[in-house]
Order: sequence, then C-alpha cells, then structure tokens
Amino acid sequence: MPGEVLDRPNPQALPSLIPDAILDLSVKLEKLQIPEADLKGLEEFRRASNYIAAAMIFLSDNALLERDLTFDDIKPRLLGHWGTCPGLTLVYAHLNYLQRKNDAEIIYVVGPGHGAPAILASLWLEGSLERFYPKYKNSKEGLHNLITGFSTPHGFPSHINAETPGAIHEGGELGYALSVAFGAVMDKPDLIVACIVGDGEAESGPTATAWHAAKYIDPAESGAVIPIVHVNGFKISERTIYGCMDDKEMVALFTGYGYQCRFVEDLEDIDRDLATSMQWALDEIRKIQKAARSGKPIMKPRWPVLIMRTPKGWSGPKIVDGEFVEGSFHAHQVPLMAAKTNKGQLEDLQKWLLSYGPAKLFTETGDVVDSIKSVIPIEPHNRLGQRAETYKCHEVLNVPDWKKFGVEKGTEFSCMKAIGELLDQALVDNPKSLRIFSPDELVSNKLDAVFNHTGRDFQWDEFSHAKGGRVVEILSEHTCQGFLQGYTLTGRTGIFPSYESFLGIIHTMMVQYSKFNKMARETTWRTDISSINYIETSTWTRQEHNGFSHQNPSFIGAVLNLKASAARVYLPPDANTFLSTIAHCLRSKNYVNLMVGSKQPQPVFLSVDEAEKHCQAGASIWKFASTDDGLNPDVVLVGIGSELMFEVVVAAAILRRKCPQLRVRVVNVTDLMILEAETLHPHSLTNDAFSALFTPDRPIHFNYHGYANEIRGLLFGRSNLDRVTIECYKEEGSTTTPFDMMLRNNVSRYHVMEAAVKGGVKHNAKVALDMSTLLADIKHQVTKVQDYIMETGKDPDGTFDVPKFENTVFEGGAKDEGKSGSKEDGFFVN
Repeated sequence: MPGEVLDRPNPQALPSLIPDAILDLSVKLEKLQIPEADLKGLEEFRRASNYIAAAMIFLSDNALLERDLTFDDIKPRLLGHWGTCPGLTLVYAHLNYLQRKNDAEIIYVVGPGHGAPAILASLWLEGSLERFYPKYKNSKEGLHNLITGFSTPHGFPSHINAETPGAIHEGGELGYALSVAFGAVMDKPDLIVACIVGDGEAESGPTATAWHAAKYIDPAESGAVIPIVHVNGFKISERTIYGCMDDKEMVALFTGYGYQCRFVEDLEDIDRDLATSMQWALDEIRKIQKAARSGKPIMKPRWPVLIMRTPKGWSGPKIVDGEFVEGSFHAHQVPLMAAKTNKGQLEDLQKWLLSYGPAKLFTETGDVVDSIKSVIPIEPHNRLGQRAETYKCHEVLNVPDWKKFGVEKGTEFSCMKAIGELLDQALVDNPKSLRIFSPDELVSNKLDAVFNHTGRDFQWDEFSHAKGGRVVEILSEHTCQGFLQGYTLTGRTGIFPSYESFLGIIHTMMVQYSKFNKMARETTWRTDISSINYIETSTWTRQEHNGFSHQNPSFIGAVLNLKASAARVYLPPDANTFLSTIAHCLRSKNYVNLMVGSKQPQPVFLSVDEAEKHCQAGASIWKFASTDDGLNPDVVLVGIGSELMFEVVVAAAILRRKCPQLRVRVVNVTDLMILEAETLHPHSLTNDAFSALFTPDRPIHFNYHGYANEIRGLLFGRSNLDRVTIECYKEEGSTTTPFDMMLRNNVSRYHVMEAAVKGGVKHNAKVALDMSTLLADIKHQVTKVQDYIMETGKDPDGTFDVPKFENTVFEGGAKDEGKSGSKEDGFFVN
C-alpha cells in the first residue's frame, strides 16, 4: 500500500509450538580472538565493496565522488538489486579471510544471482577482474570502467553469469544453487564450496530437496559445502517464510535435515561473529573428513549450516519518502529510483555513498588501501575469483571402445541394456571423473548393469554408506540436474538417465545452464567442459502400461530450441547405434546431448561397422528394407526413433508383398540436427546431400517419435516441402497395448503404408490403378486389429516379430530366399 511502513519481521514475537529445549541443538561458541588489524581489514573490505556495488547501480560518471553529484552523473536507466548486496559482500570478505588463514580451497556459489554488483565489486577489490579483464584494473580508470559500465551494453550484466570470474552458477532462476554446490564438491576431496542461499530462494521446491544433498556426500572422497542461509526477511514485496521463523523453528528444521546450526546475527560485532562461525564450520568439516579418511567414518554426520540474519539493504538509505527502506522490501532493487530527477533523492544518494568513506578506502591511484589487501589471499590463484576449479579444470574422460559391447545383427536387444555394460566399464575406467545422476529409475530403465562394479552413493543407508558408489539416485529431477551442473562445470562428466515424460521438469534449468555455457564459450579465459548428457528412455511408445501421464516427448523440443552451438538430439534405432552415440556424447564437449531410445528389446538392424558409419553420417538409406536398394523410389519413408523406425521397416516388408509395383526408399535419421536447413546447424546436410538422401522431388513421409512441429521447424528453409507428410505422437492412448499406442497416434505400419501408397501414386501409374483397393484393405486391417485388441486386451501374435525380406541379407546374417512367414508374418489379422 502507498505510504505503508513495514518493519523487519520479528519472528521471535510470534508464538511457536517448538519447545525451548530445541535451542540446545544450535551451536554456541566463544568468539575468536581476531587481531584488530584483521577486523579493520574485513570491515573496510565490506565498506569498499558496498560502496562500489551501490555506485554501479547509479553512477555513469564521478565514480569516486571527487565532486558533488549532479543529475548528469546518474545513469539513464537504474538497473540492479541492492537489497542482497551487503550480505553477499560480508560473506565474500570472510571467505577470502578464511582461505588466507587456513590455506583452504574455497569457491563461492551465489544463489541470489541478481546480487551481481556485490560480487563484481569484491572481484575488483581482490584483483580478479583485472586478471581476466585488463580494462578493470585496480586504478581510477579501471574502477570508473566497472562502475559506469555496469548494466549497460558495454559492461557487465545485472546478473551473475559466465563472464563473472569464479562463477559456476548463474542464479537467474532461483532454487538450485545448493544442489550445484554439492555437485561441485563430489570427487574433489579438498574443495570447500560456500553456498549462500537467500531466504527467498529457500522457499523454492528445488532448494527444499537440495538440503538432503549432504546425504550423498562421502567425506572420504569428496569435499564439503558450507551452506549459508541469508535471512533478510523480504522478497520483492512480501515477507519470506524463513524471515518469519524463530530460532527454535529454524533449529528444528535443519536438525531434521541432518545439520547443526550456528546463527550469525550480532550486527554490532558481525565480523568477529561470522569469522568465528566460518572457522567453526571449516573445523567441523575437517573432523568429519578426517574420521572418514582414517577408516572410521561417522554414520550420519551432522554437517554445519550457518543462518545469517542481516537487514535487507543493510547500510543503505534508512527512510525514503516516509517509508522504511533498510530492513524492508523497498530495499530489494533500487532504493532511490528518482535520483536522476529528484534533488532530494540525489542528495540522499550522495550521503549514502559518502557514508562508506571512499576517500579512506582507495589510494590516490584508485587502488584499495593495504588494510583491505591484508585479508585477501596472497597468492592470486587462491582468491575466490581465480580458483582453477571454476574455469580451467576439464578432465578428459577415458571412453571405452564401444564396439567391444556390440550386439549381433539380427537379434533383439534392449538399447539400455547394451549401453549399461559400456557405462559400467566407463565408471571403472574413470573412478573419480564420471557419475550417474538418476531420479530413482535406473533399474526400471534397464541400466542396472552399471552396478556390476559400483553401487549407489547414499550415506544415510548402512548398505551403501562409505562404499564409494558412483550412482546417485534421488527422486528429484531438480537435484539431479543441479548435481550434474556442478559436477560438469568443475571439470567432470555426468550422465542423467530419466523417464522421457519427466525430463521436462528440469526444462528451464537445462536452458539456464545452456545460457551459462553459451556465455562461457564467448569468454577468452574459460576452457572447454564436458557436454551434459541426457538419456531419455521409458518412452511413450512403451508407456501404455503406465498410462497417459507417462507419455510426453516434449523435452526433445526444449533441446531443439537451444542455439545450434549447443543442441544435439539423437534417436538411435537399435542397440549398436545407441552404443556408438553414447560413446560419442561422452567424448564431446560443450553440448547439451539428448539421446532417446527404448529400454525394451528391439531388433538389431545394423552390425557394429554399419552402425558406426550410420551414426557418422547421421542418417542413411536402409537398402535391405528398400526396393532395389532404394534406387529410383516413388516414395521415401523415414523413421526417427526406434519403435517408429520398426513400424517403417515392417510397413516396407508388407508393401513388398501387397504392392510390389511400389518402389520404396527407407531412410533412418539418428541425428535429428541433420534435417535443419543448410548452414543453420553444424550437422546440417548440404542441400545436395539432402536431395541425395531424400530425393529432389519424391514424396517424403516421416514417422517421428516427437511432435510434428519439431520436424517442420527443422525442415523450414529446405526446398519443395509440400511433398512432406508427418505422423508423430498426438497425445493419444492411455492404458492400452503397445501396438494400440501406434494405432492411436497414426504411426503404425498401417499408417505408414497408407502414406506410402498415397505418395506413390503421384509418380507411379501402376500404383494408382490399385490405390483404392489397397487403401480399403489397410483400413479394414486397422479395424480388425483394433477390434481384436479391444476384445482380447492384447496385441495379435507376431505383431513385433522381426520382418523378413526376400533376397536380403538381414536376419542373423543369413540370406532369406523364401516368402514371408506364416499368417502373413502376423502383420495382418486374417
């Protein structure tokens, strides 16, 4: 409401049902005896950083206030978030101090990514900006460039991103800073990640689950996280839940999560309070790690967590236009929005900035005073912004030879079972640089071969505790994604297998990661990282038993929407092509790889050598299923997706018998990106290659696993597209039979045959003569099969038998000289 005055929340004033005794579980310490010089350095670091942060939001000139402010000194657009900055600078100063005093390896993950001014200011103070961006050197000119360029087209953006030294998390979408932090410390035994979680972010579902992440950290092999909950009481315009929780409630919550709490809230002696708390946290971590590494691990160790209470916008304007600012939601973004036009607010801004005493914090050359430098690590590589773990740490994966795991052509085998064997060996060969993050579906997805030589990493279970398992299973896609990001961005490689329908849960997280990676590639100082790898299985084509809720291939479209430099989507048609694909993806860098395949046994159409050539090309003509090896076709039938391709192959086999005059070319596409118009994607076929594969002018019918608009979008820009028809998932079918799913979504062999006949008549008069009879027969067979399924509740016998082709070397490598099998191979009901 206009004119409303809101004090900071006072959670202690509200009634609580938690008994007073619960407070005994919080940690109370005697404050450290810190040298006065160090306290002075910490306090001055904070003042200098807060001054720069505030100036970055407002000033386009007069960066060091060497004269009175004028309206011309104020930026035309005031962008940025002040409210969280004082807390971020406070923590930043103390992490550098903790590192300097303990020779620790510390990085900083910032949940409130909109607090970029605080982080950039601190990076400038410690000299890290100058290390990567010479124009921001520690001088008057460098400080001027930083302050005046912030939130402008030629400066840093208003949010932390990959251009920010030391950052491995953008923080644009709140909720998963904590899971990223825990992913970063896995297999990094000496790394400490301090993760600050704002009390607004703490309200999100991903954060709530991520508090359990400590239960997946084996202190014998991994580092540790110091979570810092920054409670300043307000979001944009509402109180926070955590801001209204009293100490007893907070202790009860985090004790239940498995932590021991320490409150940091003595504003009169905040530096001594926080220094004491951080040292305690580090000491507790080292006790837990020492026990684990000496062979006597603590079952259910209680890791430290700091609850830091400071006013929102602390040290900023107290009251503006009769409303409290400091300690209220009014401090969230820009406290003095009218500073460019309102004389009173301009004067308030000058008073605010001068209150930090900039003349005593910066030298005549513009560098910081020595007392500030005294709390910063001496060696540049130990400073938060220059830790190699955040930008130069890629570990090359030792990928096994996938051909050793190949499956015999002509058999039936699950794609997931095949790659499970390869992944098992990969985990053996890369014991500290490869992990699988899965939302409790690994066995269901037929990937249980990975457990041949490893186990699950879950520290609160007596059977997996301290066993060094390489598989993390937690029923939270958000947490799996956060782990994957933190693990990847600190140099290692991760794999995320999931039910197809639920990968969409982390759609926006994946997009945010891709944006971070895009900006990282545009810096000159960040090195390559491993691709993130999604395995999408339990697909809609075989989710008829779980029903409609488990049918959703939309994550394909989410990846396709990424920039061409990142997006890679593969739909291998059989076990050997999937083996080739995953080996390639594990070796790749900087991409978002999505692999879609079946977990059920599927025909192995291609030998190991054929699969290798097919995957290298991204698509090929399947001569064994085509007429005369695919020469001079009347129609081109394209399958994309294992089950969808099977229906195309079966349709081609039936058409040989039912319509021998029709000339068919069968094509499989395994790399979806080859379809995109020439030059739009690195994998795009040239127009000449596209015409050679699909012909220049013959009708093309796509039988596609995803949504039709995805194919239309990829093909846009290719010539002569009026010849293309597409059938795909149409969101039809619930609990039914596998083949009925094909029928209901118009992707069955019958629908492929219908499209083939309709396309073939345009160039083959012989087919036209029999068109009406053929189409009537197909429709009749569809009705018969549907009636049979409704009556019996099962598919006709032989529906998924592997098709045989006359005079074709296919099944088991044997030449089939005879006609198709009995009962017309079960493809039609008699």
